Amino acid sequence: MSRQPRRHFTAEFKEQAVARLSEPGATQTSVAGELGVTPSQLKGWRLELAAAGSAEAIRRQQAEAAELAELRRENRRLREEVEVMRKAFRSFRSVGGETVKDKLAFIAAHAAEHAVILMCRVLSVSTSWFYAWRASAPERAGRQAASERPLPMIREIFEANHRRYGAPRVHAELHDRGIRIARKTVAKLMKDNRLHPPRHGRGVPRTTDSRHNLGIAPNLLRRNFKATEPDRIWLADISYVPTDEGWLYLAAVKDMATMEIVGWSMSERLKSSLAVDAMRMALQNRRPVPDLICHSDRGVQYAAGDYRRLLDAWKAVASMSRKGDCLDNAPMESFFGSLKNELVHRTRFRSRQEAKAALFEYIAIFYNRRRRHSSIGYRTPEQARIDMAAKMAA
Repeated sequence: MSRQPRRHFTAEFKEQAVARLSEPGATQTSVAGELGVTPSQLKGWRLELAAAGSAEAIRRQQAEAAELAELRRENRRLREEVEVMRKAFRSFRSVGGETVKDKLAFIAAHAAEHAVILMCRVLSVSTSWFYAWRASAPERAGRQAASERPLPMIREIFEANHRRYGAPRVHAELHDRGIRIARKTVAKLMKDNRLHPPRHGRGVPRTTDSRHNLGIAPNLLRRNFKATEPDRIWLADISYVPTDEGWLYLAAVKDMATMEIVGWSMSERLKSSLAVDAMRMALQNRRPVPDLICHSDRGVQYAAGDYRRLLDAWKAVASMSRKGDCLDNAPMESFFGSLKNELVHRTRFRSRQEAKAALFEYIAIFYNRRRRHSSIGYRTPEQARIDMAAKMAA
């Protein structure tokens, strides 16, 4: 008798064969007879499929456990990053600045609490730079001690002259006494130790200079400041904040639908780039559609070529108030009024950097995210934007 060729069964055949065992009255022997296979073959397939199912379940459980562990690690990392940012913000606010030196000092002070590599990543500081800075600390301390040796004599000269001398006169006095020191070093030591003559009141700076021959845009709003959608009408203006170091100028851009300050910039000088930087921040953050109306006064900063070219690049339309009419830009005047009543008039800023930190917190955190505005139903600008976006998407 010739030998029967060996039959080959697909995975689907085996799966269907084993499935028939679950039918009422089916036995291993009966199903094997129906399919022309041996009961031992059918039993082997059943065990094979059961093992495969268990292995797949185990693999699935292991994958899920690994994914859960990774999510927990990521969650811990994110929580720690937020904690680092909060501590850093409080630290920078207390020192009145956020320079690279301030960041390095913060990382060194909290190295026992958080990983250096994590703090460097959060604060955008090179890890190798930090370690090099920390390694050079003894050398820096020695240089600082040497530079501060003349401080007692500087203080004595300053007090002896009834606190009337600035750095140039103190430097001249030291020179006459045979002390060789750079005038810039004297100025830095006096500034760091707050040795400066009392400042008398000065006139209020003029932020709007419309005495120019640059092009004037038409007044497209005519005091109609209502907007039902974000990024359709923006108002822009410049104001000033007094500090012990001098004036700090603030340019801001306000969305008339949400009352949000969408862009701002600060500088110690009243220059054209101040308005450009504030508007660029707003445009890059919000990326508005074409035909956005950007309304301002007739000041040279808003009539200058760089500002107008920026609007043209984003297909935005310039609009300007009538000459000498502050009511044509009243909502911006209202913002600056709130800023000064709620912050500036209650605070003495020792430095421009201190004022910058306070203004940043007021605008980015309080005014945009926490302050309730009556003109938008006592919502915050952030909530108004969310509500309007949801309505537009519906």
